[in-house]
Amino acid sequence: MLLTELTMSDADFEKATGWAAKPEGMCKGEVCVPAPGAVTDGSVDIEAVSARLGMALVHDTDHTVWALGPESGGHALTTAVAPELELPDADGNPFKLSAMQGRKVLLVAWASW
Repeated sequence: MLLTELTMSDADFEKATGWAAKPEGMCKGEVCVPAPGAVTDGSVDIEAVSARLGMALVHDTDHTVWALGPESGGHALTTAVAPELELPDADGNPFKLSAMQGRKVLLVAWASW
């Protein structure tokens, strides 16, 4: 989900993610996660909720926009920094992912199975 600010109404957050603010915390179906301070007066603090629910939150400072990923069950990336990766390019020459540092990169993976 793309955001232009880090707060939104609890009703809008539930519509977008399926997570509802309840007295016991943030709930989706039968699963509830304690989220103290994440919801105040019907407003969801996106940073607090993303941390409690394991939702990746990445900020693009140039465009003042945030991307909030789905809950991950605890396996969310903690940063948007990729590890060093070196693979041959189409001509067989070594190519390092770090050569793209400072630019947005889309990685596409494919497997035959």
